[in-house]
Amino acid sequence: MTRPSLRCPVRIPALLALALLAACNGGGGGGNLPPAPPGAPSIGGATAGDGSIAVSFSPPASAGSSPIVNHVATCTAPGSTRSQSGVTSPITMSGLTNGVTYTCSVVATNSFGAGPASATVTATPRGVPGAPTIGTAVPGNTSATVSFTPPSANGGSPITGYTVSCAGGGTTRTASGTSSPLTVTGLVNGTSYLCSAQANSAVGAGPASGQVSVTPRAGGQATSTDGVLCTFLVSETNPQLGLNASAIWSCNPTRAVVRNGIPNHPIGNFPNADNPYSIVAQNSVATLSLAPAIAGDGSFVGGASTSGFALNGVKFAFGTRGRCEVAAATVNCNPNGGIGAWAMEAIGSTAFRFGVDDSNGNVDPGTTPGTTGEYRYLGLPNGLIAKLGGGTGIRLVGWAIDGFPIYARYGHSVATDASSAIKELVPGYRLKAAADLGRPPVAQYPLGSFEQDYEFVPGLGDLDRCNGRTGVTPEFPNGIYHYVITAAFPQGPRCIRGTASP
Repeated sequence: MTRPSLRCPVRIPALLALALLAACNGGGGGGNLPPAPPGAPSIGGATAGDGSIAVSFSPPASAGSSPIVNHVATCTAPGSTRSQSGVTSPITMSGLTNGVTYTCSVVATNSFGAGPASATVTATPRGVPGAPTIGTAVPGNTSATVSFTPPSANGGSPITGYTVSCAGGGTTRTASGTSSPLTVTGLVNGTSYLCSAQANSAVGAGPASGQVSVTPRAGGQATSTDGVLCTFLVSETNPQLGLNASAIWSCNPTRAVVRNGIPNHPIGNFPNADNPYSIVAQNSVATLSLAPAIAGDGSFVGGASTSGFALNGVKFAFGTRGRCEVAAATVNCNPNGGIGAWAMEAIGSTAFRFGVDDSNGNVDPGTTPGTTGEYRYLGLPNGLIAKLGGGTGIRLVGWAIDGFPIYARYGHSVATDASSAIKELVPGYRLKAAADLGRPPVAQYPLGSFEQDYEFVPGLGDLDRCNGRTGVTPEFPNGIYHYVITAAFPQGPRCIRGTASP
């Protein structure tokens, strides 16, 4: 039998096209093959960019029943899927989220449809950090201390540090560090500089912040404390007093605290036999410098005068109003004042009792004997330290009246080395070998009963005559002068190194 020949029509109805296509292409032999999409591409690498991933691949070994017309890359992450088409490798996927890991694959497409997906590859888009927000620039002697706040976005990689640049007089000086503030040195006094900050990561340096103007000046070098505990708030009830402990700290344009002086921790019983005064709320505002500078070796803070304020708003006053005088071989002592020259000690004295509680606090009677007064710390504020977390860490507990920070008890064994061990810091004072002339008798008032019984010996301890030192702290990794409250005399700063006004 003669096999009839198959003639392919010139015009084929659309519904018959697919059915006849294989037979027409196949001629007279080999049978009819079903339409086939391409095979799976071979996945290559994935190169992460800023909000993007470039996916590379090789075309599939089999194109299927017709030529490949397109490739589609798809990248998925929890809650997100993005696709992008392209003819050749690589295909770049944009609009991705930095810091999120995506799983990507590629499919090939011909006129019969999409083939199977390739194997997968993962990548995490990353970009440079955003711009920090510039703060203040405090002038120093041939220097400027610039504060800033971190950018809102890190680009998907941790910020590794910051660079502050100050440009002026035809030169640019920089300083690098891990946190605000940073001090740029080598500037020319009297020259105006514009300073900005950049954040850095493993990807690179981000854009610069806005600029702030500063003109360095001769004199003591100021250190900015702006940005450190500027929005600290205490508001809680002291159940023993039935009063709310309140302290609201802010930093615009000076460091200020609106406080009522009520402690936010357990206290002793007041009044008591040795301190017969009741605690009253103070409702006052104190302002401190945001740019303290060393002004000298230290100005004396007399008696019960305020040395600073704790974070809970309670004042620090490490001396007492108590005085003793020697007249005609008779010793007259008044714990609330008097005309005597010998200043009575409240901490460590066996001769006098001031009703101090476990937080080394008592009630200051004020200048008029018999009146009620203000709760104040004469030594380590143990209750406050416990509220702040306790332990043996380097703990910021308040601010001195000159604006420098006050820490409690501990610091680095090497003041300028943040990697050195933490130790209890030792004051530079010791008891005198013998009593001063004209002093009340030692038999009745042992050495240590009066402030004058102690002498400062340079180099004896870790701290200077004002119970302070310059060194690194968690809040000031580049170093700052700061005071330290210690268990031993003088307990805290009885003199201040900076100027007292903001």
